[in-house]
Amino acid sequence: MTKVAIITDSTAAIPPELAAALNITVVPLTVNWDGQTYRDGFDISYQDFYSRLRQSKTLPTTSQASPGDFARVYDDLLGKGYDVFALLISAGISGTYDSACQALTHFPGKKIKVMDSRQASMPLTMAAIRVAKAAQKGATLLEVENIAKDVCGRVKTYFALETLEFLHRGGRIGGAARLLGTALDLKPILTLDEGIIKAVGKVRTFKRATKSIYDIARKELGKNGKIDYLGLVATDESHLVQLEADARKLFEINELENGFISPVIGVHVGPGAFGFVYLPEK
Repeated sequence: MTKVAIITDSTAAIPPELAAALNITVVPLTVNWDGQTYRDGFDISYQDFYSRLRQSKTLPTTSQASPGDFARVYDDLLGKGYDVFALLISAGISGTYDSACQALTHFPGKKIKVMDSRQASMPLTMAAIRVAKAAQKGATLLEVENIAKDVCGRVKTYFALETLEFLHRGGRIGGAARLLGTALDLKPILTLDEGIIKAVGKVRTFKRATKSIYDIARKELGKNGKIDYLGLVATDESHLVQLEADARKLFEINELENGFISPVIGVHVGPGAFGFVYLPEK
């Protein structure tokens, strides 16, 4: 039986050692800053990126992965005898999915499936890890696709920002636009809905933002609800440690993944952002 190789993009921010262990190929997007181009997750660390972003007078921009980037990866994996499954950042946020689809024209009749996850960052991370583990256990291309659809369809995503400035300047504000002009001193709470960023609410402090997100999750889960898979993501390690400690006090969690917001996503959400992402237990 042919094995399945998994491709995702760098916004998933999967650590290189984990990607290697799970046979996940990561295609990088790029950060463009003051005349320099950095491959997301390869050429600039999250620590250096967020430190510089807080002090910089210029705002970096981002670029999607190109069709050529995907064509090279497809060619390599097909040459090794794999079927290929690419699970990528929401097409509502990035043109990376379109690039991956354009690259398919060079491989007619080959077993390559490209899926718009309608997610980004940690929910994409969680889905990519789940399908990669299934592929390692012998899941077929169709089975891998069905697992991805299940995770991406059920995952709940909430995140909070220090400011809407970066989303607004980067043109990714989507349904959160209604908060502009009212959120100067407020911390917006956002969600991903059908691949588009939408507003949930706003609070005055990050402490309240965390509590508000946890309250939303507790209400959605119900009295006896459990979290099958929790993902926490932030822009610095101390914040991530605190988020995990708080979450473990409040929720019954079967599996937990934590990580950092990639520089490409960081361009649009800014320093200090954090996310709470979960799959309820079936």
